[in-house]
Amino acid sequence: MKIVFNGNVCIVTREPTDPRFYGIVGAKGESRFLYHLKNYLNNRGYDLIKKRMYKDGHMVDDLQQYLRTRSKKSKFPYICLYNNHWAINGLDEDFNKGEAVLSVEHNIFD
Repeated sequence: MKIVFNGNVCIVTREPTDPRFYGIVGAKGESRFLYHLKNYLNNRGYDLIKKRMYKDGHMVDDLQQYLRTRSKKSKFPYICLYNNHWAINGLDEDFNKGEAVLSVEHNIFD
């Protein structure tokens, strides 16, 4: 897995040794992809959690999930990563094809 942050975009490129993620019911494929991405980034110094967006008060589908910095006490910049084309297709589908693009919001606790 290769990850590049470029402003408000995070590009995740699939490498041959990376797993593929599947599952449409309950957005299982995207959930597994975000879980894998969270673990990958947390092993590199981030402090991210995966959460359903509606539980944080966002007016979105109750299945949509995102990654965000755990709390204001975290040392790393306060970011969230999400799928901005959720209604069209899942990040798991994009990643399985070779590249997933996530939107990035900075300073989420300001």
